[in-house]
Amino acid sequence: MNSTLEQTSTDTARLQYQQVRWLHWNNVARKSETSPGWGNYYHQRLAQLYRSLIAPGQSVLEIGCGRGDLLAAVNPAIGVGVDFSEAMLRAATEGHPDLRFIHADAHDVDFDEKFDVIILSDILNDLWDVQTVLTNISRFAAPNARIVINVYSRLWEPCLKLAEWLHLANAKLDQNWLTVQDISNLLNLADFEVISQTQEILWPFRTWLLSDLTNRFLVKFWPFKHLALTNIIVARPRPRVSSATRPSVSVIVPARNEAGNISEIFARMPQMGRFTELVFVEGNSTDNTYEAIKQEIAKNPEWPCQLLRQSGRGKGDAVRLGFDRARGEILMIFDADLTVAPEDLPRFLDALTSGRGEFINGVRLVYPMEREAMRFLNLLANRSFSLAFSWLLGQPIKDTLCGTKVLRKRDYEAIAANRSYFGDFDPFGDFDLIFGAVKLNLRIADLPIRYRERTYGATNIQRWRHGWLLLRMVVFAARRLKFR
Repeated sequence: MNSTLEQTSTDTARLQYQQVRWLHWNNVARKSETSPGWGNYYHQRLAQLYRSLIAPGQSVLEIGCGRGDLLAAVNPAIGVGVDFSEAMLRAATEGHPDLRFIHADAHDVDFDEKFDVIILSDILNDLWDVQTVLTNISRFAAPNARIVINVYSRLWEPCLKLAEWLHLANAKLDQNWLTVQDISNLLNLADFEVISQTQEILWPFRTWLLSDLTNRFLVKFWPFKHLALTNIIVARPRPRVSSATRPSVSVIVPARNEAGNISEIFARMPQMGRFTELVFVEGNSTDNTYEAIKQEIAKNPEWPCQLLRQSGRGKGDAVRLGFDRARGEILMIFDADLTVAPEDLPRFLDALTSGRGEFINGVRLVYPMEREAMRFLNLLANRSFSLAFSWLLGQPIKDTLCGTKVLRKRDYEAIAANRSYFGDFDPFGDFDLIFGAVKLNLRIADLPIRYRERTYGATNIQRWRHGWLLLRMVVFAARRLKFR
């Protein structure tokens, strides 16, 4: 156990505030060694929620780590806990010898290293100066870090006071009782931006059937979510954009029975970034798509190209093959049917590189479509599913099945590394990426495009079969992401 605890402030009120809390939490630590208290289930449920938000194998820092159980639960590659209670840290070091613990005050902690994830669990309400702590942690948050915060809802203040009076819970000192809006504002002042926020834990006791019913299901619905005990907020550092950086781009073009569109793709595709690579993945065509691609590559030697032949089936399989073989830092999916204009792709690149989003999703449902671009029932189904998925995913996403999606290759590799959480479930490829992006807390940004009629060939969408698959995706997202 390392120690960096120093009284660096000359503010006597703050020093007195810290001294009172130091004595209080040391006393709580000693009591909890003999009696875990009524909050045992609450902390176990909190650990489940954090595991669903934080992918294993990252570098994780927890400020106010207590006994280190939450930090250990997220399975970090590098785990560092900070607390100012020596008694808490003794228990943490004994219980989790594979983690590193530092004795320091949250306001004064300092590191030379950067962390992928920083946890502040049930600590903001107890701090002297929340803005100072949030500004401080911004110095050792990696550029793509995620800040995960949970705080008690002020609505529960009378219940918690009653539990203390009945000796069912440890006594708490005067609290800040911050609202979600307060925390969002403080994060903004510290140069973070909020990605998502949810209400969790309606019933903080282990009760057969009731705890699962309330905490996995009822708390997700109005009005019950407003009665939840804790608010969980995920934020990221506000992106720093360098105008000197010009990333390389790979455009993945799944192509099945699209021979008549290939020459126009070459004619209209814009050059983007440091270089633009075209990666064609031909998928079991019954026309001469493969030969057409091969001929156009020979005619356009100025384009860096790859031509791959898909061994599996479905667009999802084609996209994964193209992404795995792509050489660019930015990955784009572009459907060979030209229903999205190639000229729109630079706007996707700008949205990503400017930091407005980390996963840029095309949206066909904003601008009026050309007359034969999408049949009415398909349009109605797409609008309905967009509402369902926005609610299930916790981020607004207006069009899940638009073929144009853009993200960084490093983020795709993280999605692929964590694919076992969902499994190989998606024949489209869209949901594999969207669900993976949500699981990694990537900022999703919708980008409206104009959707056009096909000029060659027929759609590969089968309305009833694929509609049934969409319903299965809704159930899947509900099970794995919403009601976790």
